[in-house]
Amino acid sequence: QVRLVESGGGLVQPGGSLRLSCEVSGSFYRIGPMAWYRQAPGKQRELVASFLSGGSRRCSDSVKGRFTLSSDGASNSVYLQMNAMVTEDTAIYSCTAISLTTRSSAWTSNWGQGTQVTVSQ
Repeated sequence: QVRLVESGGGLVQPGGSLRLSCEVSGSFYRIGPMAWYRQAPGKQRELVASFLSGGSRRCSDSVKGRFTLSSDGASNSVYLQMNAMVTEDTAIYSCTAISLTTRSSAWTSNWGQGTQVTVSQ
């Protein structure tokens, strides 16, 4: 099974930057497209950025132009560079991926434990 571990969260001032990492480990046959979600207090979880089939990337309108999604093909790690951060970016950020345990397995979703991002003076 895929193990996802997020890191890089913390406290940052408005206008500052953070870089989140999602390290991939575990035993699996195949890992599929990955994405970053976030959930702010009292709000629903929302998709922040994701890879799409074919390798394209998409960011939500609220972060477009400020956040950049990238990946390391060798390690299957994904990163989220967050710039020009605003207080509304405060949330727990989670990495997710789909995977196949074996060739004949069904695709399953996997989630990391999340990393806290707080944007405040």
